Amino acid sequence: MLFQDLNLIEPILRALITEGYTTPTPIQEQAIPILLQRRDLLGCAQTGTGKTAAFTIPILQLLYQDRLQHKEQKTIKALILTPTRELAIQINESIAAYGKNTGLKHLVIFGGVSQHSQTEALRRGVDILVATPGRLLDLIQQRYISLDHIKFLVLDEADRMLDMGFVHDVKKIIAKVPAKRQTLFFSATMPKEIQSLADSILNNPEKVEVTPVSSTADTIQQELYYVEKNDKRSLLAHILKDKEIKTALVFTRTKHGADKVVKDLVKIGITAEAIHGNKSQNARQRALKNFKDRTTRVLIATDIAARGIDIDELTHVINYEIPNIPETYVHRIGRTGRAGASGIALTFCDQEEIEFLKDIHKLIAKEIPVNEAHPYPMSPQSIVAKHAEGASKKGKGGGGGGRTGAPKRGRGFGSGERKSGGNRPKPAGDNMSGGRPSGRR
Repeated sequence: MLFQDLNLIEPILRALITEGYTTPTPIQEQAIPILLQRRDLLGCAQTGTGKTAAFTIPILQLLYQDRLQHKEQKTIKALILTPTRELAIQINESIAAYGKNTGLKHLVIFGGVSQHSQTEALRRGVDILVATPGRLLDLIQQRYISLDHIKFLVLDEADRMLDMGFVHDVKKIIAKVPAKRQTLFFSATMPKEIQSLADSILNNPEKVEVTPVSSTADTIQQELYYVEKNDKRSLLAHILKDKEIKTALVFTRTKHGADKVVKDLVKIGITAEAIHGNKSQNARQRALKNFKDRTTRVLIATDIAARGIDIDELTHVINYEIPNIPETYVHRIGRTGRAGASGIALTFCDQEEIEFLKDIHKLIAKEIPVNEAHPYPMSPQSIVAKHAEGASKKGKGGGGGGRTGAPKRGRGFGSGERKSGGNRPKPAGDNMSGGRPSGRR
């Protein structure tokens, strides 16, 4: 099965080809045809399965087709609700990638930042709105947003919304949306309250259930480096002194972080380029070609931009920053050690990232071996203190904070994120949103 077999329109197929996707993941293969028939959908799926593309692609197609038939109106037609600003940003970036040839306007809104740029964009008109519940309710109350014309409602990661105390906000929002709509509901788990919410808002839904990738190849040698945040640059330079490392793919969470790593490496004479969403398609393709040709030794990438990268004989993947979603770790390091070849995955962990590391260990069901033989080790006191802090939070039980207060989730799902406006590091992408050519997204 290829994307071209899913009755997708030419503007979307062209965008998928540009991004390097040919084969849908199981959830995409199952969900896209159902959604194109305008059916409600109940998806039991975790991040890491390709669910973002599974719902954004059909929504883009249906809105594009509706616009061809009717005069365009400056109203919000699709609302995607998500518990964290990180996930909201990732979904918005996916919409930008898949919808680039449709002319549809999209916007992401979340708290913790000034609302000015968000309200200005709303005034200009938005077709698809990606939002966290708190900021959305704020702007509805201020009359910047009306949900009277919503045709598509998506609730993503509903169980995490429950964990974070957002369910009452979500119910308030649903009450403001027209009853006649297509509703898409995604949750990794189905506790009683979530099942009850799904039953109350879905109309005769189709159900799709998939499981995510959760294991790492045995051919990949994994190493963990505890290091202070300010020493990561020096540690990377130290590791790259090894001339045996012919090529290395380095992951950062943000576009700005990727650019900064490039500057640091170029300063010390290491050829490096970045690929991320702010780079033009030509610039990204050129950087990728240089890396494959070994003209460039180090490629620094965000998760969004790295989708579709398939490099033969890549020996080293370096997690300069740990992803906030554990499945992303599995996808990142899976770019080495392919087809039975051996590979090495090195992960830098600072004090702030220890909670993310715990989620990864839980998902892969083993602990990454620690390499202490490097010049920039984090003090044992820092490591112990951070682990103790996490244990203390768990002992207190969780309200609306991050995952540390929600031990019931299981399977290492999610991250230590907080409500929108929290001060967690912001990831650049959700590398689970689209289907890589191998179909394993």
